[in-house]
Amino acid sequence: MSVQETSSLEAAPFDRSIALPVDKKAVDEPIHRPALGVAGQALLLFSLVSGAITHGWHLFQYPLYITDEGIYMEQAWSVLREGKLEPYTYFYDHAPAGWLLISGWVSILPFQFQTFGNAINTGRVLMLILHIISIYLLFQVTYRFAGRLSAPTIACFFFNFSPLAVYYQRQVLLDNIMVFWLLLSLYLVTRDDGRVLTIMLSGITFGIAVVTKENAIFFAPVIAYLLYHQVRQQPNYRFALGFWTYMSCSVISFYFLYATLKNELLPSHLNFNLNTTPTDHVSLLYTIWWQLHRGQGSILDQSSDFWKFGLGIWFPRDKYILILGSIATVLVLIIGVASRPKNRGYMVAALLSISYAIYLIRGSEMLEFYIVPQLPFLAMNLGILGSILLQPLAKLRPTTISVSMQGIAILTLWAGLLSPMAGYYFVKDQYGKTVPHDLYKLNVTYMQTEQLAFIRAHIPPTARIIIDDDMWVQLHDVAPYYKWAHSHWKAASDPDVRDKLFGRNWQNIDYIVMSNQMLQAMELNNGDGGENYILQALQHSVRIWDMKRGGIELQIYQVQK
Repeated sequence: MSVQETSSLEAAPFDRSIALPVDKKAVDEPIHRPALGVAGQALLLFSLVSGAITHGWHLFQYPLYITDEGIYMEQAWSVLREGKLEPYTYFYDHAPAGWLLISGWVSILPFQFQTFGNAINTGRVLMLILHIISIYLLFQVTYRFAGRLSAPTIACFFFNFSPLAVYYQRQVLLDNIMVFWLLLSLYLVTRDDGRVLTIMLSGITFGIAVVTKENAIFFAPVIAYLLYHQVRQQPNYRFALGFWTYMSCSVISFYFLYATLKNELLPSHLNFNLNTTPTDHVSLLYTIWWQLHRGQGSILDQSSDFWKFGLGIWFPRDKYILILGSIATVLVLIIGVASRPKNRGYMVAALLSISYAIYLIRGSEMLEFYIVPQLPFLAMNLGILGSILLQPLAKLRPTTISVSMQGIAILTLWAGLLSPMAGYYFVKDQYGKTVPHDLYKLNVTYMQTEQLAFIRAHIPPTARIIIDDDMWVQLHDVAPYYKWAHSHWKAASDPDVRDKLFGRNWQNIDYIVMSNQMLQAMELNNGDGGENYILQALQHSVRIWDMKRGGIELQIYQVQK
């Protein structure tokens, strides 16, 4: 072949009609699977419907509205109502793509934040829609990695039915939005249609995942590895790699550009001293530096957040997806390494789970819903391992018998997990009676509705109120507007609220509306003494309203001056 012919070939777009000599022992074989077919489409439909039911049923009643849901909804409110990224001082604690998406969703609804009864319900409907789309993406990606329909079927079952997954995936969390963008990026990478545009879109969606929740960056090495082997055999693979990197970095760079244009990229005098926080303006790089140095003990510390949440919250909610998923990840990695390039997808699936596990155990600040991005990849590895174990049945003849036996095996697994012993849907109550899980029958959010109704009936809109963020939008978006109702987090840390409005004086507070466990949150947040005057006001208050059910208790206090 002449030099001229070689140049024209390298400059050509992806075209599968171009025949290239490929070594059968090459290690760069891309992942490519045939279409799902009728059986695959039926299983996909079943997964979509079951996921819509498990996550949609009782969506507005359980679980309790939490602080973070309120924060993201009030930030979306600020985007639509004020043209700002949040109603208080934005100090770059999170990138804004998540609540920008929420604000876009709310903007197209007929009654905006009140379309589904209240702001958080409206956000939860978006989480349901994103979950259903994520089911489709997870099904397709898992099928492409494993090459067998049993793998995505099992994976989506755990993704849909796990009580741990349902509990957090219903909530308005940036983690759920990030998972959607991450799965979409993986779906585009594994599509293998030979188009640079597809790779560019994958880079864009990964970039959006990072500016939704920054910890998505931990998946970057694995996705880059997958991308390299997907396009390595293409004549212009360098363009594909370059465009993916360029597009993802371009999206992420907008976050830094925004801070630069506001003169908030660097701290004043380049002061990165965590003991003397700059006070004249916020800084993106200072906040990143602060985030990197937040620590709650390593995995070797039994009192760390990892063990507190792992053993105290995650494990009781669903030990199966955590234990079996972790075992599956290790086994799938071993099998994938031993059988690549044929089963490179196994190794990628395992590495996706391992990469985020490294993030969880690194010893930094952690909140209980940080487990969310790990769940689809634990489910994916469970599906792949399940398909490997079922593979001997697929070799039986005739085909109809083998398919039937695989179906029976999967149905047996489902029946076991849905039994009261597993606690996925049915559980045993205190009387030994078989009842549905709390996720599907217990109404707890009505307590917060009652609390809000009492405020409107008995507290004047001119009162200065300390609240939690779960009811912030309702008090500021629905008339009469409670202009002076502010989150205790901001009343303790934002100078505009703490110093100018309340003057750090407990006598300037009229009412304190306590959410569930808000007192513990204020005490934990009081490292710098910012909550002292609020706690002092609480000591000079009388309780005027209270509601308790099980372990949940809400109160309203009137400050006595």
